[in-house]
Amino acid sequence: MKTKLLIFSLFISISFTAFTQVAPMGQVLEGLSMQSPILGHAVNYAVYLPPDYKEGTRLYPVVYLLHGYTDNESGWIQFGEVNLTADKAIAAREIPPMIIVMPDAKATWYMNNADGSEKYEDMFIQELIPYIDNNYRTRASKEFRGIAGLSMGGFGSLLFSMKHPDKFVACAAYSSAVWTDEEIKAKPSGNRDGLFEKLFGLTSDKSLLTAHYRANSILDLAQTLPKEQLEKVRFYIDCGDDDFLYKGNSALHVLLRDKQIKHEYRTRDGGHSWVYWRTGISDGLKFIGESFHR
Repeated sequence: MKTKLLIFSLFISISFTAFTQVAPMGQVLEGLSMQSPILGHAVNYAVYLPPDYKEGTRLYPVVYLLHGYTDNESGWIQFGEVNLTADKAIAAREIPPMIIVMPDAKATWYMNNADGSEKYEDMFIQELIPYIDNNYRTRASKEFRGIAGLSMGGFGSLLFSMKHPDKFVACAAYSSAVWTDEEIKAKPSGNRDGLFEKLFGLTSDKSLLTAHYRANSILDLAQTLPKEQLEKVRFYIDCGDDDFLYKGNSALHVLLRDKQIKHEYRTRDGGHSWVYWRTGISDGLKFIGESFHR
């Protein structure tokens, strides 16, 4: 009887220890900045470093994680809790240890605007990526660099990976701000304080469907870029069944299917909310992490 009680007590102790064991924590650094000659001002960013980053000299793959409209570099930490998700996934060996970089893009839509006064895309490709590779222990090559984002950041992640497939091995785009031509035509003049006019310019008949819009439209890029260019990046697209951006995301899925470009397309229950993104980002990180393996 005493032996059975001892075994039972030992079992309870081991179970309690396993249940209460906390995954090793990575380090979050906020309030960082990089001076950008292209933009003429500093670019703020936050970075997640994996739990064992400080312990050695190994190099790590990188994921650039882009925020949405009205957010900044702290959004994915404060509301998305991506650091906690990464800690758990790394501890469970669901993703490899990785660096996650979260830059502030203000309301640039991550693109060069129509009149060239704001060249965020140029800054990101020509300055930010080299800066991160020079200041952190990264594996500085396409095979170990991924990109993801939500809403405006989903648009940015698709834009960068489609236009610069030599820079990224995989892209995970959530609730991406992808619009059909009909939706763009329906946007009222001065929408969001004239933001889209600043981004795309206006045609002579006051339409947003300018040549600059065409050059940066995700649907136009998916339609016109060579298949072999699009196939250089693995795409994961996720948009909720109640999201107001469902048309553009669905149209992108159809275009990629019609061009026979392999990709993952997900529609889960939910809308345009942090609950949706916070509960879904782990799958995107896993998708990108698979691309880092050989």
